[in-house]
Amino acid sequence: MPDKMTFEQALKNLEEAVARLEKGQIPLEEALDSFEAGVQSANLCRKKLQAVEARIETLTKNSDGSFTTEPFGDNKDQG
Repeated sequence: MPDKMTFEQALKNLEEAVARLEKGQIPLEEALDSFEAGVQSANLCRKKLQAVEARIETLTKNSDGSFTTEPFGDNKDQG
């Protein structure tokens, strides 16, 4: 599965693989192929989401009124 595939294309492939498997009326070899394609699509989706998450930053207002950015999901103020 090429990395050039978009997230949306990979997600559609995953949904199609799941639909084929849920029907349960396909030969074992085809079910295995669908499962493998689904796993590949899921991995590609996960990889693309991680890349996007790495690019997202949170804008935080400091007590002096200035702003800074922090990586998304940085919860150092919690706890």
